[in-house]
Amino acid sequence: MTERSPMLPPERTRTLALASAFLRGVAAAGLGLGSLAVLVTVLWISSPYPDSGPGGALRAAAAVWLLAHGAELVRPDTLSGVPAPVGVVPLLLVVGPVWLAHRAARDAAEPEEGRPRPSQAGAFCAVTAGYLLVAAGAAAYARGGSLRVVPDTLAFPVALVVAGAAAAGVWTAAGRPFGPLPSWSPLVLQEAVARTLFRDRAEAAWRAAAVGTAVLVGGGALLVAVALGRDVAAAQDAFLALAGDWSGRVAVLLLAVSLVPNAALWGAAYGLGPGFALGTGATATPLGLTGTPAVPHFPLLAAAPDQGPATPLNWAALAVPAVAALAVAWCVVRRAAPADAPRAQAWSPRETVLVTGLAALGCGAGTALLAAVAGGPLGSGALAAFGPVWWLTGPAALVWTAAIGVPAALLLRLWRLRERGWAWRRDVDAPDGAEDIEDVREGTDGNGTDGSGADGNGADADAVPEADEAEETGKPRRWWAPWRTGAPGGSAVQEGPAGSAAGGTAPAGGTPADDPGFEPYDFLPTDPWHENETREARWASLKRGSGGLMADFPARVPAALRSEETAEQPTEAKDADAKPADADGRGATP
Repeated sequence: MTERSPMLPPERTRTLALASAFLRGVAAAGLGLGSLAVLVTVLWISSPYPDSGPGGALRAAAAVWLLAHGAELVRPDTLSGVPAPVGVVPLLLVVGPVWLAHRAARDAAEPEEGRPRPSQAGAFCAVTAGYLLVAAGAAAYARGGSLRVVPDTLAFPVALVVAGAAAAGVWTAAGRPFGPLPSWSPLVLQEAVARTLFRDRAEAAWRAAAVGTAVLVGGGALLVAVALGRDVAAAQDAFLALAGDWSGRVAVLLLAVSLVPNAALWGAAYGLGPGFALGTGATATPLGLTGTPAVPHFPLLAAAPDQGPATPLNWAALAVPAVAALAVAWCVVRRAAPADAPRAQAWSPRETVLVTGLAALGCGAGTALLAAVAGGPLGSGALAAFGPVWWLTGPAALVWTAAIGVPAALLLRLWRLRERGWAWRRDVDAPDGAEDIEDVREGTDGNGTDGSGADGNGADADAVPEADEAEETGKPRRWWAPWRTGAPGGSAVQEGPAGSAAGGTAPAGGTPADDPGFEPYDFLPTDPWHENETREARWASLKRGSGGLMADFPARVPAALRSEETAEQPTEAKDADAKPADADGRGATP
């Protein structure tokens, strides 16, 4: 026999959950650092002429791992003796550490059967603390290497990047809710987030901003690819000149691949207009390359434009932000006037403009953030400024997206909400009665004639046999409405005013209005249920069957029925009706 261990107290359970989340953060940081250390060690082993021993290689791996979090490095050993900063972060290296921190926080905050789960704030703090503990140890270990970490950058942006990834993981574990906001936030924002309409509009603006930013980055990557294709010989010469052995070329290739997202953002900044800096004295824009560039030998930098005035091919880069603005407008209009919803559910022009403006603002903010992390210093002196300027790139993206996206969104909305007569939404069925309302406004009965059977020119409808033949063969009655065609098999569907209201089809001989015995309200009940005699007999039967439970009170006839009885019954019958209805003197109640 074995005894079951006693239940742990709640305080002990919370402590174990926080310890587990802390260890998850440590493991995530250790996994990222270990993977990069293995790669650097392999390259060091394969190098025929290493500059340092294994300790130097591991310190360089720790410094590069912190660089992937946004830390700024410094090279103390230079030819001039002045330490040179290294602030350009390879954005492809950022994906690994951010994903590991996000996954650790998500797993720590997700509830699992048989495992204690900490609170969301506890999971966030524990995972972040464990990760930053490893980062601090790596920074201390890299101090004696060839690349040293600037201590100030450990708080910003390293701690901010880790905290953001952990917060995103906790948010993902909670189901990505949009609200409620914390209690310390402004009451106006809390009330706005609580509204479903606000959440829908905010989600649409967020998605449109993300699409616009993605189109900008994709367009920049396309510009870089075209430029490299034109100068592929220069890129090949730079690649071969940097390393002579295969291990060095593999290292250069890996570095170039990790900098591809940076190059795409540089291309996006070039297409937006501000361009990017090639040193402190040169700037590349679609109008040309001004100044003297300080460009090191690197394959990706072969895509930089040549000195001199720009050509029409350089001006073609301005199409990238225009396409991004159109993409933003299209994403907004898809929600503003969806093709599978009636016209009444479409957004107003004011809402469309507001959401498009918010999407443009989000696109500008996202582009500015990405441009800020895509550039940085590569040394002192002429290489102190390298890459796009974020405070110029972000406003340029905002202006492009708003100036083109807002009018485009309004035009697309107007196009999608055209009149039904032009058959713009063939995939949406007309609501019941819509065609009848249209026929009433036109003064016709759905067959092109008015209520008297004559057409708009005063001629009799029977005098036009071609129209009847067209309907019998299944041809459309209106040439501008292609969806109003006949049913398969050669018989057209007739939609008259009464036929549409009843929800059925007209008989083969014509519309229901052609029947001489047709009454517009013949579908109403004609039984004597509401007549006075039937009501009195029904009440008497209920009173007899109740066993004396029915209360005795005089009959009260509604005013409308009383006026009808006064108009229909003669004066002599009024005295007879005022007498008791049954033998016990009680009046009948309707």
